[in-house]
Amino acid sequence: MDQQKAVATRQAGVTLIELMVALAIVAVLASVAIPAYSDYVKTGRLPQATNNLGAMRAKLEQYFQDNRTYIGACAAGTIAALPPADDFTYTCPTLTATTYTVKAEGKGPAAGFVFTIDESNNKKTTGLPSGWGTASEGAPITCWVRKRGGSC
Repeated sequence: MDQQKAVATRQAGVTLIELMVALAIVAVLASVAIPAYSDYVKTGRLPQATNNLGAMRAKLEQYFQDNRTYIGACAAGTIAALPPADDFTYTCPTLTATTYTVKAEGKGPAAGFVFTIDESNNKKTTGLPSGWGTASEGAPITCWVRKRGGSC
């Protein structure tokens, strides 16, 4: 009879071991999901830069057709004004009578990415965040990297 009474008074609930196992499972899932989500967010920001660089190339070619020079482009009030900054900052580091380079440098979630395009439609990646591949001014990747590992 005392044994039945002891079973009846036992409280229902979660043991410490069960709680620790559940927390361990959640921790493992989070350790996989957070980096994958971070890469997903970065990858989603890249088309902003590549689309704006492509549009900027078309505007610069129109500017050249109108003026027979690239000098004076990339300025506010011209047909080839730089796009407004978003997750990237846009500049024209090279702007001569017959050549140009437009550069998009990432900031915030896109920090580390640096893309360029020139008058010959050479698309280059000159900077990447750590773990996305290797790109440097000395040996840039000759395309716009869109995926981890340096693939275009």
